[in-house]
Amino acid sequence: MLHVERFTVGMFQVNTWLLTDDATGQSAIVDTGEDHALVRHLQARDPAPDVRTILLTHTHLDHAGALPLLQAVWDVPTVMPADDQPLFATLPHQGSMFGMPHLDRPCGRIDRRVHDGDTVSLGATELTFFATPGHTPGQGCWIGDGHAFVGDTLFAGSIGRTDFPLSDPALAVDSLRRLVDQWPAELIVHSGHGPDTTLGQELRTNPFLGYLRRERGMDGPPGIRWAPGT
Repeated sequence: MLHVERFTVGMFQVNTWLLTDDATGQSAIVDTGEDHALVRHLQARDPAPDVRTILLTHTHLDHAGALPLLQAVWDVPTVMPADDQPLFATLPHQGSMFGMPHLDRPCGRIDRRVHDGDTVSLGATELTFFATPGHTPGQGCWIGDGHAFVGDTLFAGSIGRTDFPLSDPALAVDSLRRLVDQWPAELIVHSGHGPDTTLGQELRTNPFLGYLRRERGMDGPPGIRWAPGT
């Protein structure tokens, strides 16, 4: 079983995650925030978590900017989406790009670059990388034990923006379709911002997934409002 803890940190109020495999007590960090907040949260714990790896969903500043700060404390393998390499290369300058040069710092070390379907073991738990490009070229989800850590792929009631440099709206549309097609409705969605939800809840109610409801005949005939839960 996977134990999940959320830490919402930084000026962007990004959700970062501590995943712990109950069988072994081994932990992984998913996304980093952009400052020292996550390091402070985890160092204050007693006992300290047994962090074995750092996983990135994508490499925007708010999700990966604190990577070198975490690596200074936990010298463990870091895994990122391979297709986000062009964006990762800009990380030392993303603070200046967004008017926050005080957040510019070296981008940190990457030990493994993953593609769709690759897996990472955390104790007895296997996490699968499911590529959902669009928000960024390599944006993806870490999925295991009924949980999906989706970065900025999908939010409760919304989706990740696709008007940034290197974003691709058409890819985002296809990625959401694949996510809904290939994973169960009860999958728990842990987003990069905002509250948790489920894949089924978003398919039923998220206004940005209306095209998926129409493809599945869920909106009903004209003039009849489709009711969530049906």
